[in-house]
Amino acid sequence: MILVYITNPTKEEAKKIAEHLIEKKLIACANIFPMESLCMWEGKLADEEEFVLLGKTKEENYKKIADEVEKIHSYDVPCILKISMEANGKYQNWLESELS
Repeated sequence: MILVYITNPTKEEAKKIAEHLIEKKLIACANIFPMESLCMWEGKLADEEEFVLLGKTKEENYKKIADEVEKIHSYDVPCILKISMEANGKYQNWLESELS
């Protein structure tokens, strides 16, 4: 089981991406959180509000998720990270059933 961490410029875009991935059965569910991000972008310090989307899924879906997100994301360089994790048995079974 993995979490896919995707940053988004707006809550609306995060929800749109989450819904797209859920409908394609690439993630079982998503959580969306507001956050503040700081980084160097094009030689300047960027200090932006963003929304992180955490998608819960299977390891084998990561490449398809990354491809789908890159097609529809508004950023030129979207942040799409894979985080490995372990879940309790009942939750793991639920996740597997949602993705099949």
